[in-house]
Amino acid sequence: MLGTLGIDARLAALLGTLAAIWLGLHVLTDGIFLTPRNLWNLASQTAVVGIMACGMVLVIVTRRIDLSVGSIAGCAGMVIAVLQVEVFAPGTWWNPWLTLAIGLGVGAAIGAAQGALNAWLAIPAFVVTLAGLLIFRGVAWLLTSGRTVAPMDPTFQLLGGGFQGSIGAAASWVLGALGVAALAWLRLSARARRQRFGFTPRPLWAEAVTILLMSGLILGFVAVMNSYNRPRTDIAQGISIPVLVLIGVACVLEWLARTRRFGRYVYAIGGNPEAARLAGVPSARIIVAVFALMGFLAALAGAVATARLNAGANSTGELAELSVIAAAVIGGTSLAGGSGTVVGAVLGAVIMQSLDNGMVLLGLPSALRNVIIGVVLIVAVWADALWRRRAGGARGGEA
Repeated sequence: MLGTLGIDARLAALLGTLAAIWLGLHVLTDGIFLTPRNLWNLASQTAVVGIMACGMVLVIVTRRIDLSVGSIAGCAGMVIAVLQVEVFAPGTWWNPWLTLAIGLGVGAAIGAAQGALNAWLAIPAFVVTLAGLLIFRGVAWLLTSGRTVAPMDPTFQLLGGGFQGSIGAAASWVLGALGVAALAWLRLSARARRQRFGFTPRPLWAEAVTILLMSGLILGFVAVMNSYNRPRTDIAQGISIPVLVLIGVACVLEWLARTRRFGRYVYAIGGNPEAARLAGVPSARIIVAVFALMGFLAALAGAVATARLNAGANSTGELAELSVIAAAVIGGTSLAGGSGTVVGAVLGAVIMQSLDNGMVLLGLPSALRNVIIGVVLIVAVWADALWRRRAGGARGGEA
């Protein structure tokens, strides 16, 4: 049935798992978890990990890892804070935009440098990024000798969500309607292409059911975001800006991975590096570009976290690399490389943040939360290995 509808079975399983987790946490928290307020906060909290998880998918697909993303986020966030508060003139209209651009550039440059060390000097990515984890966490501390830098520009604070950092109900419904229209157009245009090139299209009823199901998810999400009002008002918050950033990042990277030559090269390198080299794939340049993109997204996540905290703090991004890698793996990205989806990584980030959010509501100590998340990661890797083993056996049986 899922194959007829054109729905990835693994994504469907992730959605089912997420629903079970939400229902279980809702019962355990005495009806607090699924309240509009908590779900709105959960969506905003997921943005930081989700943004980085989207880039981590491409890194892992190329059979590499980036352990430095949390440190890059913290370093870029501190660079933005120092420039915004202590270097450039506070209160000018260009201050938040210029400092954000510089911070993103710093992240991209760090990522490109690490990618170059791996691609051109053949230093293992694990070693390069482990060193980066230490180096850039130290750089963030040295910039201010451990001080916290605050407050941030009011315009910049909108990037973190909060009281004013959302687009309201009307704009959220408009965005949701555009999303539904884009979804319908993409599904129907893909069906038309299959017919044009002589492939058997999915039944029209299956396309209609899939569009209805996905449209329901989109509009349901908008309804939940609109059901939470700004504190002490009756004004609906709508979708928060961090969530919009995450949605934009996920859409762009999904487009790159599925439809552009860059994405095909990334998966080719991860699937069979030697075959990709013999086929003329510029592997070194692609790897540098992947790490530069990862650094850019880590810096963007650091900017969101800094704006949300309203301060440049040395703790920003600390241990975030663990949550990011876990989100990608839980979302179905294989640590062996060659396979993984951006949408799966976003769902993995939602699952990770849901578990953390629920455990905080239950009052569990941080040490126990780490134990539980570690167990979840082990189970996710085991399930991924089991899934691939069964899929390989099924293909062998068909052959």
